[in-house]
Amino acid sequence: MGLATRLTLALGGGHVTLPGAGRIAVFGPRAGADLSALPHDRVQVITTLRPDFDHFSAQGFDRATAPSGRYAAALVCMPRARALAQAMVAQAAACTDGPVIIDGDKTDGIESMLRALRAHARATPGAPLSKAHGKLFTLAPGADLADWQPEGPRRIEGGFITAPGSFSADGIDPGSRALADTLPATLGARVIDLGAGWGYLSARALSRDSIEHLDLVEADHDALDCARTNITDARAHFHWADATAWRPDTPANTVIMNPPFHTGRNADPGIGRAFIAAAAMMLKPAGALWLVANRHLPYETTLAQHFKRVEEAAGDTRFKILHASHPSRQRR
Repeated sequence: MGLATRLTLALGGGHVTLPGAGRIAVFGPRAGADLSALPHDRVQVITTLRPDFDHFSAQGFDRATAPSGRYAAALVCMPRARALAQAMVAQAAACTDGPVIIDGDKTDGIESMLRALRAHARATPGAPLSKAHGKLFTLAPGADLADWQPEGPRRIEGGFITAPGSFSADGIDPGSRALADTLPATLGARVIDLGAGWGYLSARALSRDSIEHLDLVEADHDALDCARTNITDARAHFHWADATAWRPDTPANTVIMNPPFHTGRNADPGIGRAFIAAAAMMLKPAGALWLVANRHLPYETTLAQHFKRVEEAAGDTRFKILHASHPSRQRR
């Protein structure tokens, strides 16, 4: 992998020198990232994504959802979203006494990050190491990137707050709005919002007095924190979990979702298919799934494998609203 190659070369060739003692914060590594070039017992993985958190937990790393105290060095693994990347670099610089290593593939925006830091009056990035379709460089200690730190959660249309890097952080997603507008008046007593994000679909669903219990399941810790603020209804219950692995204590009448379909910058319909399979396992025998998807995503075959009835309830040239009911008993 690119990170492992660049990090090994940088440390072995003297491009980066780690302090001899002290904790090393690793911000935002994705599951599967190879951190073996770093001293395992000194690393703390900092991630808000539950699948990544669980992956590094299984490898025996210390983990956290936010930095605590001071670090001797830090490694920032570039995320896709620019605002989140800048916030992570600023956060790393603020809590690290030694070098901040920044790594990313070209498709992650590493070159634009390097340019932005070179143009910043209070940051001194070192010369980059280019390898394996990406770059790695260090930020000298003492960088002041306070202007890159978000002042707080962003408030958008409808009074909702969002976190940098979260899905639809800049405004209500039009697909989610279309799904919310299409949902029937009756969803049943128990509803699950799978991949709930900052809570838009749940907020719309909870306008129904017939709902007694609604589970919001979201892998992004920061997005779920926003959902807790956006939804104060006592019927709402919040779960920081991998939506494809979580299961309710009691089967639900309805699952609603706008499943993610990207891994980094690459389209990956497999994520949505995994959401569909998981939803089928969460429902009562007569339960229903309502989902929105981009028009081109091939979910109908997967729906037919897991549900007895499948229909397109609404849609346009961009989105389709799919309704599936009666999960197949052999799948339960």
